[in-house]
Order: sequence, then structure tokens, then C-alpha cells
Amino acid sequence: MNIHKEGRKTVVVTAAIMVILALFVYWFLPFGHWTSHAVVLLLLACFVCVAWFFRSPARHIVANRTAIICPADGKIISIEESLEDEVLNQPMMKVSVFMSPLNVHLNRVPVDGKVIFYRYHPGKYLVAWHPKSSKLNEHNTIVIETPDGIRILLRQIAGAVARRIVCYCSEGKEVKQGEELGFIKFGSRVDLYLPVNASLLVQPGDKVVAGITTIANIHP
Repeated sequence: MNIHKEGRKTVVVTAAIMVILALFVYWFLPFGHWTSHAVVLLLLACFVCVAWFFRSPARHIVANRTAIICPADGKIISIEESLEDEVLNQPMMKVSVFMSPLNVHLNRVPVDGKVIFYRYHPGKYLVAWHPKSSKLNEHNTIVIETPDGIRILLRQIAGAVARRIVCYCSEGKEVKQGEELGFIKFGSRVDLYLPVNASLLVQPGDKVVAGITTIANIHP
């Protein structure tokens, strides 16, 4: 299992703590007693959960200039027309993807293009599916302009547990569809704002995969 670079330090520290705790267990509890084995197995399970969270599975991504691919693993929790009033100031189609702690948390670039806007916003930690989390929670806002001049806005939003959002974008950077966009730690959400004339291919309740699922087709 490949561990993403954002989690390698956490995994190593977790492993060290688990080993120390296991040694204490075998020191203070009777060696070979079922309780000591049970506690060590519990510690091992905790370590596996942490390592599993930071996994980065290989994805075969086929670039498609007319497609908007999903930026996150998870489930579509809402699709609605919404006024995007932070940057683009126009009605857009908002697609929200909820990422549970069991999902891969590596985010991917939805389209080829150039980053024309990036901003980090500190904020609250409401549950990720809360309607106001998009604006009130800690989040990053990224706008990408495609070679055809179409602008796509994406928000990485922290959830109730997430306490760190990592973004690899910066204004002026050229990005490629499917490459790493960032990482959100421990439960979160991604909102994708599309042109209202985009042809949607998903609906609420759908399970989606970053870099693989096509969210919509765009028309130059």
C-alpha cells in the first residue's frame, strides 16, 4: 500500500507510539495473558486505520479536454444552482462531494488549465455536510481557467475532524487534469462550481472516484 507524502510522518510517529505502548502493555500485564494480546491487537488496528487513511492508490487517468473529472473520492451529497459570489460572481452549478474518513483524501485537478485565483480561508469546523460549511469552515478556493476560457471553481473544505488542508496550487500555475491538487486530513468535503450549461453526468447519492468519475462535460 502506497502512503501519500502528507501522511508519512504521521504514520511513522503513530507506529513509534504504538510500539512503545505495546512494550508497556507487555511490561505491566502478564506476558501471554489474553488481555495483553487483545490490547496489542487493538493498537495494531489503530495503526492500520491511520495508514489506510493516508493511502494513495495508483489511478490510470485518461485526459479528456471536454470532461470535468471528479476531484475527490466520496459521495455526491448535493447538486444545485448557486450564486458563486466570492470570485466569479455569477450563477453556477455547485456539485458537493462528501469525503468520509474511509475515503482516499487525495484531491485531483478536474481540468487542464491555469490557476487564476487561490485563497486560503481560516474558519470553523462544522460537519462537512452542513449547508453553511462551504463558507464558514476552513477552506481553500481555487479557480482554474481551461485553454478554452472556461472557469471552474473548486473549494477544499475542512470538516468537523479535519484540521489541515493542503493545496499544491498557486496563482499562475499550469495544471493538468488528474494530477495532485491537494490533501485534506480526516473527513471533509469538496465543492465544485461548474458553468450552468455543463452537461451533468452524476446525481445526488452517486459514489465517485477522484480522477476517474466524470462529473460533467463542458462545451466551449
